[in-house]
Amino acid sequence: MNRRYRKTIIAGNWKMNKTATETKKFAEDLKAIMPKAKWCDVVICCPFVNIPAALRAFKDLRIAVGAENLFYEPSGAYTGEVSADMLKDLGVKYVIIGHSERRQYFGETDVTVNKKVHAALEAGLHPIICVGESLEQREMNITMDLIALQVKSAFAGVPAEKARKCVVAYEPIWAIGTGKTATAEQANEVCNAIRATIRHLYGARVARSVTIQYGGSMNPKNAAELLAQPDVDGGLIGGAALKPDQFVEIINAANQE
Repeated sequence: MNRRYRKTIIAGNWKMNKTATETKKFAEDLKAIMPKAKWCDVVICCPFVNIPAALRAFKDLRIAVGAENLFYEPSGAYTGEVSADMLKDLGVKYVIIGHSERRQYFGETDVTVNKKVHAALEAGLHPIICVGESLEQREMNITMDLIALQVKSAFAGVPAEKARKCVVAYEPIWAIGTGKTATAEQANEVCNAIRATIRHLYGARVARSVTIQYGGSMNPKNAAELLAQPDVDGGLIGGAALKPDQFVEIINAANQE
């Protein structure tokens, strides 16, 4: 982490978990153990139907609420989709874009990810842009080339002043929900490469200011080591974000000097 230049952000990605009632209970449990002083920003990205409940429940905890996806058109005949303006009107601040599960199960591509980034920024949201490689791609030694392509594609056409509002989450696909985790050195190596790509696009000042998270099975046991790396500025947390005690342990790790 480097607090001098950029925010440390711990964001929970609930995926398709929890009802609105369970969201309220989670917030009550979290409130009882949440540290009063914190130096990191905390975000909960929850299913669309839980957003109103989450906004009410997390208001007193100073936790920002995010969505897990959006559609890139502002309105129209797109049954089942949700626009950036709809999220903004509710009070959402962050939105996850391009998660590997969206790419795997719903056919999202670098092109649609870029469109969604533009839609989010236009509405004043902070996109959390996910990039990452499969185990096969890592073993083929093309991780850095692939990550650079994903980052360049996501930021295509985004001006420097808006690039600063973006968060990038490195999520090695082989470590999501598998219990496997990149070593702290592996995570930092790729996060450093992401920052180098942003530096190539926008210069050192913008690159220094962009928060880059690690998102591959971060948990209470490995959080401190991962967050101690200079280019790992937080985490996009899956399973551990569903359990208040584990989520707080990760927040505490991010609050260390």
